[in-house]
Amino acid sequence: MTQATNDKQEITPVLAKLSTLPEALGTVTNLLADTGYFSAANVKACIDGDIRPSLAVARDQHHLSVFGRFATDDPAPITEDPAMLMKHQLTTESGRALYALRKQTVEPIFGIIKQVMGLRQFSMRGLNKAAGEWTLATLAWNVKRMNVLRIVPA
Repeated sequence: MTQATNDKQEITPVLAKLSTLPEALGTVTNLLADTGYFSAANVKACIDGDIRPSLAVARDQHHLSVFGRFATDDPAPITEDPAMLMKHQLTTESGRALYALRKQTVEPIFGIIKQVMGLRQFSMRGLNKAAGEWTLATLAWNVKRMNVLRIVPA
């Protein structure tokens, strides 16, 4: 949780946190984020941290036409600009498939917390109190999820 006015300032702190994670969790190789996180500096920061960025550059059309879905990938641009290369990668079949993982990992959880659990805004004011409220909401989500995944004896 942060008080930053936009997400562009959040990639560097996230990369710093990722470097402190236990080795048992594995190595982060890709970072998927929406358009709010895109900037050339953030793309460079990811690459400098040996992480392949997939930061949406603009809002994309949700459903490609049949011809768009089965078209061959355009050739990569001849450039050294990492942001341009990343933008091209997002238009490829493998890039679209990788970026689509956001729809099945993080985004549904935020949608459920907002829509089903009703946390559309915080009741408490102040960073610590709002963080506490968010912690309770995510704890409730995790307990709910663990209950669904529990093994019921036959």
